[in-house]
Amino acid sequence: MMHTVTIGVYTLCLVAACGLVAWSHRDPEAISSPSQLLDDLFTSHAARIAIIVFWWWIGWHFLFAQTLDG
Repeated sequence: MMHTVTIGVYTLCLVAACGLVAWSHRDPEAISSPSQLLDDLFTSHAARIAIIVFWWWIGWHFLFAQTLDG
């Protein structure tokens, strides 16, 4: 059951992201494109550090930690 919910949530996030990208191409004045959002985000040094820590956390918990379980 939990596996199905998790897959459903990730699928919903993917569909929402694709919808936002399509919306940004259709009406660029209403919503920024993903590349513009990332350009704006990475102007901040603190945001860069937060992204690096987040990716480290994802890698540790989902890639490396599973090898420790057995």
